[in-house]
Amino acid sequence: MAMSILSCLRIFTLVMFVLEPNRVLSSRHFGFISYGDNGAGMCASTVAPHGYKCQEFEVKTDDGYILSVQRIPQGRVGGGGQIRQPVLLQHGVLVDGATWLLSPPEESVAMMLADNGFDVWISNTRGTRYSRRHVTLDARDSEYWNWSWDELIVHDLPSVIDFIFKQTGQKIHYVGHSMGTLIALASFSEGREIDKVKSAALLSPIAYLSHMTTALGEVAARAFVGEITTIFGLAEFNPKGGPVNKLLKFFCAQPGVNCYDLMTAITGKNCCLNSSTVEIFLNDEPQSTSTKNLVHLAQTVRDGTLSKYDYGSNYNLAHYGETKPPKYDLGNIPRDLPLFLSYGGQDALSDSKDVETLLDYLKFHDVDKLHVQYIKNYAHADFVMATNANNLVYNHIISFFRNYA
Repeated sequence: MAMSILSCLRIFTLVMFVLEPNRVLSSRHFGFISYGDNGAGMCASTVAPHGYKCQEFEVKTDDGYILSVQRIPQGRVGGGGQIRQPVLLQHGVLVDGATWLLSPPEESVAMMLADNGFDVWISNTRGTRYSRRHVTLDARDSEYWNWSWDELIVHDLPSVIDFIFKQTGQKIHYVGHSMGTLIALASFSEGREIDKVKSAALLSPIAYLSHMTTALGEVAARAFVGEITTIFGLAEFNPKGGPVNKLLKFFCAQPGVNCYDLMTAITGKNCCLNSSTVEIFLNDEPQSTSTKNLVHLAQTVRDGTLSKYDYGSNYNLAHYGETKPPKYDLGNIPRDLPLFLSYGGQDALSDSKDVETLLDYLKFHDVDKLHVQYIKNYAHADFVMATNANNLVYNHIISFFRNYA
């Protein structure tokens, strides 16, 4: 029997790492908040049960979005009086910060970092379940969703990094997965936040998507670039909503698309996932994003370049002063910025050929500041949920950060 459309979408989320309205948090728009004793909030639901201290913050971007940020200030064994280097974890698309907290403490990069002496911060991008507030806009309004990953680069990432820098007085280490790597690389290419970032670890790095080896991904990319999103009238891409179910049904009906095994078809064959961890993941994911964000990702697939959002010739002229959107030149990333890149041989999204294109842009990087790891049997989801990622990936990240303390 064919799996349901909703089940397909849930598995599709494992692919991209591309809901109710969030409860009211605090009347303050910038600073520390408490969720009380009712179990609300990521700290109470996913961190505190493992014996870690956890704090909830909200950060207001300069365009009015209010983001939820969590902090694990120390490991289970204490050490709170020590000066601990801050690390920011940035998730991908269609998921939120809970992605880093699905595995047991000994297999979770967030908790491993805390237990190894780091001050861990977790970001949740606009539109996800804990970050659905705005100073003036309502998440039910289409204008709330008028953004792509360009705005995450210009507004979300700087706001969160600046907040952590002010709270700790220290430069941060950065860990990104999938789209979390894209916004970091593009940001660094424009010189943003370089003065506040000590180093960056990029898992399943996404910058170029020309060799994505998935029929469904290619169909989706063509559709999001075309008129279908206008026909469906989607501003918010809510994977749990009826219109998106119809959209996926359309995708699954296309020639060459196999919706019986979406997870393997899109992410590649993940080698090392625990079924209970995947089940936990599917309980709360996927999360909403803007349709415009997915259109922007689709443009990256179609055009084979890393550029700002393409509004079309006339609108580009008004928006950018030129008929084509400006490109992000990754060759401009400072050569002395320590980078750790880890990618997999089975990843159907962050394909090895596309990672090689990225590495070509980094060919003049200082040799001792660029560390590249290739894991032959890893696919896209393995980097955040594999049972052996602690030994294969996370311990290397910890050593990498310690080298640049």
